[in-house]
Amino acid sequence: MSLFLLLILVALILGIVGFTAHGLFYLFVIGAVVLVADLVYGVLRLRHGGRHHRIVR
Repeated sequence: MSLFLLLILVALILGIVGFTAHGLFYLFVIGAVVLVADLVYGVLRLRHGGRHHRIVR
């Protein structure tokens, strides 16, 4: 879950910097791609039902 949130944060920062800074539109595009990839990752994790790993004692 922390990876999901980290990627969302990175995508937002890249998007904001790319949108506001003149000539850095490619950062906005990279941020959008990271956001879409992260959403796909989140959907795939939800679809698998959150498998739990057994702890060996």
